[in-house]
Amino acid sequence: MNDVSFQLKKGEIVSIIGANGSGKSTVLRLLTKLINPNNGCVYLEGKKIAEMSQKTIAQKLTMLPQVHDHHLDLTVYDLIKYGRNPFQKWYEGASAEDKDIIEFAISATNLEHLRYRPLHSLSGGERQRAWIAMSLAQTPNILLLDEPTTYLDISHQLEVMELVKRLNEENGITIVMVLHDLNQAAKYSHRLIAMKSGSIVRQGSPKEIFCCDFFEEIFGIDVSIYHDEGTPFFIPKCSVAKQKCKVIAR
Repeated sequence: MNDVSFQLKKGEIVSIIGANGSGKSTVLRLLTKLINPNNGCVYLEGKKIAEMSQKTIAQKLTMLPQVHDHHLDLTVYDLIKYGRNPFQKWYEGASAEDKDIIEFAISATNLEHLRYRPLHSLSGGERQRAWIAMSLAQTPNILLLDEPTTYLDISHQLEVMELVKRLNEENGITIVMVLHDLNQAAKYSHRLIAMKSGSIVRQGSPKEIFCCDFFEEIFGIDVSIYHDEGTPFFIPKCSVAKQKCKVIAR
């Protein structure tokens, strides 16, 4: 990682994009103190995260990693209960407040009819919603998602992305995602952060980021860029830029 500097604004959705190995997931790990930078600092609400306990951090933000153990012998409800651990002492059971928050997380992710189903019996999209519900039970101000739609079919991808959008709009949660689907990133994000070789090379709104030069620089491809209801999306043309892309408004 080299010269990585950015700020997250309260209530926005930010997607970190870039080719494989560009450092996207490493940024999330730095933001959650899973790894520490050799130089520089990460600040959470104005305080150095390196000086904060993991329990304090977990009360303010949570990260959903890319891969989960779906063979855990847990029901959906049991999994979501784990989200309350940062607020409990080891000898305490779930309080009335904890139970109310768990019910909120279940309702927000539409898991009422699945609450007592074992995780291994769920579809990929249902499992992802269950893990997001566990994260919600932490009542975080910031939710970090590492490739939340990986391994899901398009229907379940959209289901998860619409859930993310709703959590942001209705609950004011600041969301940072690592996404490989750039069209989804453009549709569901207020801002994009583009990385290459461990550095941030571009930041801005989807309209500002989506241009021919960006796709050539970051991915080495030639594209056609379209706009649908103000949102840009692209269609790849070839792996080596041979001709200028066309920008078409609909």
